[in-house]
Amino acid sequence: MTTDATGETKTGRTIVLLLCSLVLVFFWTIVEADRVGDVEITIFTHSDIQLEYAGKVIHIDPWSVSDLSKAKPADLVLITDDVNHHLDPKAIARVRKAGAPIVMAANGRAQLPDGIVMANGETREVAGVRIEATAAYDIKPGDPYHPKGEANGYIVTIGGKRIYVVGVTECVPEVRGARNIDVAFFAINVPLARMEPAAAIDCLSAMKPKVVYPYHYDQGWVRPVPAGGTRPQPSTRGLKELSDGLSRQKIEVRLANWYPQ
Repeated sequence: MTTDATGETKTGRTIVLLLCSLVLVFFWTIVEADRVGDVEITIFTHSDIQLEYAGKVIHIDPWSVSDLSKAKPADLVLITDDVNHHLDPKAIARVRKAGAPIVMAANGRAQLPDGIVMANGETREVAGVRIEATAAYDIKPGDPYHPKGEANGYIVTIGGKRIYVVGVTECVPEVRGARNIDVAFFAINVPLARMEPAAAIDCLSAMKPKVVYPYHYDQGWVRPVPAGGTRPQPSTRGLKELSDGLSRQKIEVRLANWYPQ
């Protein structure tokens, strides 16, 4: 065994590097195409998701930062909120089949005049898909603030599975009370200490989905990058805590590479 000038053994450094590599593998296992039953799930960036079942494609919150060359033409587009990383007209035009319906919250009307507005609590069938628009809002005030009724989450029923894209929200009663959820896309680390990992574990333990994808968890990565700048290294904050906490509830957590390096 050899020792360098700092007194650190080369063997020790090798072990540390190996452990760091294993942690990175744990956190950044890329889930580009996954399945729940017969529903194929493809993740893109931050909150950008594609669902496919029996040839029907649903795209949620397409964003131009994503590599949309991997997206399939969408029969239905769902938009949760009006900020650019949720409502990106250029990305919507890129993925949308001609004339395909867009379902959105009321705050998107100015940008998407041909969109179908669904209010919190409303259920309807669009493009042959049952959609429940759910409440997504903050309790704690402060900027950014999502008041009740302004944005949506969505429960989509396809292929016999209930898939809940929860949106940017705290653990409000409408979220906590959702039931019979097969897959939940759940935002954590929302600004102003909203939906920190412990709160997310508590909320999801009440909801009891079969599978959880933590998403929308690196708020720094999505900030605009100045000309010539680069995005920061992706955060993994809270992911292990969430995984460990939910595993004790026998809820499967799937980690995906939402933030390309």
